[in-house]
Amino acid sequence: MTRVTLANDQLLPEAAKTIGAYHADVVKEVSTAVSSNKVVVVGMAHNPFVRKARKALNEAGIPFTYLQYGSYVSGWKKRLAIKLWSGWATYPQVFVEGKLVGGYNDLAHQLKTGKVKA
Repeated sequence: MTRVTLANDQLLPEAAKTIGAYHADVVKEVSTAVSSNKVVVVGMAHNPFVRKARKALNEAGIPFTYLQYGSYVSGWKKRLAIKLWSGWATYPQVFVEGKLVGGYNDLAHQLKTGKVKA
């Protein structure tokens, strides 16, 4: 199921331009990392689920790229841009082979079932 968003014909050109430019540099950085690395974890400081995801990947011997954007009180606008891009509302956001796996619980399930491996 795809998340419903406004169609392009429902946006004034000025609004579309603002949406497209919202922390476009951050979105490009994440998008580039996702397309050029097997496993990417996007997270934030002090989030226990981000730590758990990174630990689980380390314990499984799976190399990954980690991108951190602020903490609970800083970097929230950058994280919002990433959320709008991915459609995933929480952190971490784990990508494997260019696809969004989800968060820590989703990653743990994928590791347990052997769908994500080194």
